[in-house]
This record gives sequence, C-alpha cells and structure tokens, in this order.
Amino acid sequence: MSAGTFKLDGVDVAFDDGDTLLAAAQRAGHHVPHLCWHPRLGQSGACRVCTVRVDGRWAAACTTRAAAGQVVENRTPAIDGQRRLLLQLLFVEGNHFCPSCEKSGDCLLQATAYEMGMTGPQFEEFYPNRPVDASHPTMWLDLNRCILCKLCVRASTEVDGKAVFAIGGHGVGAHLLVNSPSGTLGDSAFADSDFAASVCPVGAILPKRRGFAVPVGQRRFDRAPVSAQVEPQGDREGGHGR
Repeated sequence: MSAGTFKLDGVDVAFDDGDTLLAAAQRAGHHVPHLCWHPRLGQSGACRVCTVRVDGRWAAACTTRAAAGQVVENRTPAIDGQRRLLLQLLFVEGNHFCPSCEKSGDCLLQATAYEMGMTGPQFEEFYPNRPVDASHPTMWLDLNRCILCKLCVRASTEVDGKAVFAIGGHGVGAHLLVNSPSGTLGDSAFADSDFAASVCPVGAILPKRRGFAVPVGQRRFDRAPVSAQVEPQGDREGGHGR
C-alpha cells in the first residue's frame, strides 16, 4: 500500500515511504528529465537537470522526498528552459561531436537535449584538451565526453565495491580520476563486467571493438524519445544488489 500521493503536473502519483519524487514518478511511468540518477544507486543531485518546482519552490526531484499533498511542476516551458540552459553548458564544457560519436542515438545527454528542444550550442565552446585512455584491454575511457554525473563513481563504489573512479579538482578543473598506481584504467581493478562499465549516460566509458554494432537509426533513442522510455524499476532506489 502506498504512503500517499502527490500531484505531478496535475496527475496523482502514488509513492512509498522513502521514495524521492523522481523515483515515484518514474515508477508510475512519468518521465522527469535527468542525467545523474539511476534506480540502482543512491541519491546524488549532481546534474540538477531533474529540478522541479515543489509547492512553488525549486528542488531536485532525485533528492527530494515525496510527501502527501505536494504539488510538483515538472514539464513547464519555464522549467524546461532552465534545463535547456544546463544542457547547453554541459555541451560547451566538453567535446561532444554527436554525428561522429558511437554513442549517438543511445546517449541520454543527446536525447535529453532533443527532448528540451535544444538544436545547437548557445555559447562559445571551450574545446578542452582532455585525454583518451585506451590502456584497458576491453574498455576505453574518453574524458572528452564525461559530464561529471558521478554515475560511474557511485556504481563502482556502491555496487561493484571497487571504488575505481573519483572526482578531483574544482570548478572548470573538475575531472574524473582513476584509482590506480598510474592513474590509467588498464592499471586499475576495473572490469568490463562491472556495473560501472555500463552505467555511463554518454560515451565516456565504452567497450572496445564494438563501435557502431547497432546501426544509426536503430538505436534506443532513434526508436522513441527519452520521455517515452521510462527506465525499468527492478531495483528500488538505493538498492545496491550486485
């Protein structure tokens, strides 16, 4: 039995004790745009793309607990406009060349940008000089595409129990770190069977020798927009089953 309901864009959504707004909404089949949330992982609030208005106040849906009677605004022109601005900043901070990226069509960042009506960069691109780590025998790490969502950090710590990844630096200097003597993926405990190997929402962590195995036009977000593909809820939020 649910603990109560809240209103999401005028629709009643049931929630259980401990649910966040995002977890309850997704389980009920309502899409809340996000990049750093996953049902198997704990709360983060890293990207803020899931920001909504709760009883008139701004809040991150992935960290805000659901409560009976809340009135939540999710998909309004003003809120989507703020999300579009955040996405614009993420795109110009990295090197995201979607037409040549093998994650194109299966990339949550790209799909969310389409959903928010983003058609191109609004700001001048940074074009940072970031490395590509191909030292691992079966996986590679392209920091040009990393959006610092911390999903791989949390997956490696919470699910895999390895703590392979971490975030270092501050501000524009923030970057992903690999926990190994040399700082490279090939010298770490990382394995292609790890949950962290498959959780990246962009093309920063990908398997080798499998590029474009699924043709462009037949990939996940080629088939349907992200708002029509609510993630499966096999594990409760925060459940760290291996």
